Amino acid sequence: MAPFSFDTPGSMRVEWGGAARMGALLQSWFAQRNVLIVTDRFLNENGLLAPALASLKAEGFSVTVFDDVVADPPEHIVTSCVAQGKAAGANLVLGLGGGSSMDIAKITALMLASDQPLSEMYGIDNVRGDRVPLVQVPTTAGTGSEVTNITILTTGETTKMGIVSKQLYADLVLLDAELTTGLPRTQTAATGIDAMVHAIEGFTSQHKKNPLSDIFAREALRLMSANLLVACADGTNRAAREAMLLGANLAGQAFSNSPVAAVHALAYPLGGHYHLPHGLTNALMLGPVLRYNMTAAAALYAELADVVLGPSDADVQVRSASFVAFMQDLMERSGAPLRLRDVNVPEADLPMLAKNAMLQSRLLVNNPVEVTEKDALELYREAF
Repeated sequence: MAPFSFDTPGSMRVEWGGAARMGALLQSWFAQRNVLIVTDRFLNENGLLAPALASLKAEGFSVTVFDDVVADPPEHIVTSCVAQGKAAGANLVLGLGGGSSMDIAKITALMLASDQPLSEMYGIDNVRGDRVPLVQVPTTAGTGSEVTNITILTTGETTKMGIVSKQLYADLVLLDAELTTGLPRTQTAATGIDAMVHAIEGFTSQHKKNPLSDIFAREALRLMSANLLVACADGTNRAAREAMLLGANLAGQAFSNSPVAAVHALAYPLGGHYHLPHGLTNALMLGPVLRYNMTAAAALYAELADVVLGPSDADVQVRSASFVAFMQDLMERSGAPLRLRDVNVPEADLPMLAKNAMLQSRLLVNNPVEVTEKDALELYREAF
């Protein structure tokens, strides 16, 4: 067996309604009592934070709420969050929300304890020093950010950069699927497909793929493929919501250790230029990239076909094609937009997007098949 490593957060708790016991949970884990909650305004104003806030205050925590997080957060969101946390004397960070909120929480926890400039953190393993304790609570079943060691920030008008470091793993993760019951159908579909992309790309990654990441990816795909349409049709279905949240979490652990590839590389320019949600951009590019990768990934796709469709005696090529067809059908039935034209991406912009995708070399190197700029343009055209 080839040497490999598998890293993940310190501890996880799965509990329906667990956010309402946040104070007791954190009191049993941490000595720190000045909490900075990192979230977005919608969640704060719509009362989703209320149970956690009440619980924390009842247990004697001092709580500061930073709710200025936006999708595809730019660097100034980080600096504002850190400044508010320092002014309040925060010594414990709680990310509560979607992937953007949890990403900002990670970097804030670092910068509350370190003087290292943000500009020096970009890339892989460039973070120095430690951080204050970090707790993550997702409110969508998609990004898996609660269990990854990655933060993505918007660094220019349309460009993004990543920070990858073991210090970004949380100390504690709470999965409370009750927090996801208010997600509308379109967001449920897009975030769910996003998580399935994480599982698929983690399973087929050229680098760092390992037996543990494979186990997590397969189970994630099993849970989500069986429950996505149920969660889309009935957002209050507890069993489906719990399965989707756990599946997204497992997929996050898979791709944090066996990194994603071309779907994400082609999705990032769409988010940067048109401010489309990350989950939606992954959903838009999944079908074309799956078909493109079949020449090299057929055997792996065949294994995933056994997970989502059950064992079969058919040959590898048939099972591989069945998997790609299954995913295409699932996306269509979920109601997620499937064409770039459906989200107002101009056809004239496709060459520019292909050129931008080439900047994502950190991701493209993981793809089972090489993707050139010409290939990327054809993939965008297929998605259009």
